[in-house]
Amino acid sequence: MKRLLKYLKDYKKECVIAPAFKMLEALFELFVPLVMTKIIDLGITGHDKTVVYKNGAILVLLGLIGLTCSLTAQFFAARAAIGFSKGVRKDLYSKILSFSYENTDKLGTSSLITRMTNDINTSQNGVNMVLRLLLRSPFIVFGAMIMAFTINVKAAVIFTLVIPVLFAVVAFITFKTIPMYKNIQKKLDRLTLHIRENLAGARVIRSFRADDDEEAEFDDDNQSFYRMNTVTARISAILNPATLILVNLALMVVLYNGGNLVNDGILTNGQVVALINYMSQILIELVKLTNLFVTINKALASTSRIADTLDVKETLEDNGTLVASDHSKNDIVLSFEDVSFRYPGAGAESLYDISFSVNKGETIGIIGGTGSGKSTLSHLIMRFYDADSGKISLFGNPIKDYTLHSVRDVISLVPQKAQLFSGSVRSNLILGCPDASDETLWEALRISEGKEIIEKKGEGLDHILTEAGSNLSGGQKQRLTIARALVKDNPVLILDDSSSALDYATDARLRANLKKLSDKLTVFIISQRVVSVKDADKILVLDDGHMAGFDTHENLLKTSTVYREIVNSQSGKEAM
Repeated sequence: MKRLLKYLKDYKKECVIAPAFKMLEALFELFVPLVMTKIIDLGITGHDKTVVYKNGAILVLLGLIGLTCSLTAQFFAARAAIGFSKGVRKDLYSKILSFSYENTDKLGTSSLITRMTNDINTSQNGVNMVLRLLLRSPFIVFGAMIMAFTINVKAAVIFTLVIPVLFAVVAFITFKTIPMYKNIQKKLDRLTLHIRENLAGARVIRSFRADDDEEAEFDDDNQSFYRMNTVTARISAILNPATLILVNLALMVVLYNGGNLVNDGILTNGQVVALINYMSQILIELVKLTNLFVTINKALASTSRIADTLDVKETLEDNGTLVASDHSKNDIVLSFEDVSFRYPGAGAESLYDISFSVNKGETIGIIGGTGSGKSTLSHLIMRFYDADSGKISLFGNPIKDYTLHSVRDVISLVPQKAQLFSGSVRSNLILGCPDASDETLWEALRISEGKEIIEKKGEGLDHILTEAGSNLSGGQKQRLTIARALVKDNPVLILDDSSSALDYATDARLRANLKKLSDKLTVFIISQRVVSVKDADKILVLDDGHMAGFDTHENLLKTSTVYREIVNSQSGKEAM
């Protein structure tokens, strides 16, 4: 919680006003039993209606003042809590967006979603409750004890005995449940992951008729989450009955001693009622305090997870000072020198001893079997990961000498999975270039062979796409993502198997359109189709992370056994 207190710095006024008005409400509440004493001893016992009416009016006034103070405190506490969660959510979202692939892989997407939603909401609730009750409840408890001593020391001794015991019970259960709430949040991460995967893969699950298996697996996780919640809730639930038992026992003692003191003429009936009221106030506040500690425990578990996320060290160091666009006119666009890379936690290297060079305006094909390292190569070019050894140069300088943003400002990547967002076609296309004109968008669609698709939609660029572009076919989505990359007008374009859903004719027209841009565009075409790369200026052949050739299609047929095998496996006129 301490790590996140900085998010309350803009709400210092609210953080002072809220508890201050709660304390003021509590102060007026402590005077209520004294007023009741006067009503009983002077008004009822003394048969003085004036005293009853006068002090009754005071009770009403105290109630109205208390209500006003309470509403004021709740308003400012809610304002501070909402502001706190807004600041945390903003920074947490920015932090997550800045994560490298390695950071995201370690934490897990489902866990990050839970931290952005459930954990922040729980923390917000914790801040709200702390501002309202953390000072008020102890103030009432100790204030009631002090007021009891002003009535009669002997009768109030029981207060000094029961209060420390009550706090000891609260403290014990609190420290017992803190780690349990952390484990509950981890279980919630697991549930979120299961739900996310099943929603994303609903069609696959249904096509394989795996509904029952998935439901059974989800039920197991849900039951585990339920059991852990139940155990924690049972332990937390001990607080209320434990405090009720202790306070009611204390009430019995107060009544017994008070009755004896009344018989002895030491106390009046009104004073005994006041002592009982003070004990009841302690009971009510301790119940609130126990519930507060349960809320605080949950909030501490959530804030700990949020703080851990904010404290995650970036695996990619952004220490570069050069701007890539300032060097983009260099004749050599990209070079790899003995580059090797292994994914964190992987047993073997994904790429090993890769060396090649690419000149400006060339089209480079990258081909290889599944798991040969094709996409990994694109990730290194984009600097989603850093190579473990060797040197990667961009425009003649080590890629690490550039700022991360500037590297991604000169390279457009179209990934394997066509990812579109809910909104208009226009909002999707201008993602990397918000100021792009409609003419630029239509030209990008023409080059990507997507213009005709959008024209047929009726609304044109204003056509609305559903979540993930689900109202488009796979090939249509791929053409839009290619168009989005072209809108940025970057000097380097990487197509990572992003035309796999296109038919051969459309794929050929797309490559022909890109070839016409060779004077200003260097293109990397990653594909498993020989036909998609055979016309490239050079083809990089990968085999299980190793480089098995880098030459033209014709020369590779003569020199690379791996490439010949790939061509033969795709035997046909298109492959030759």
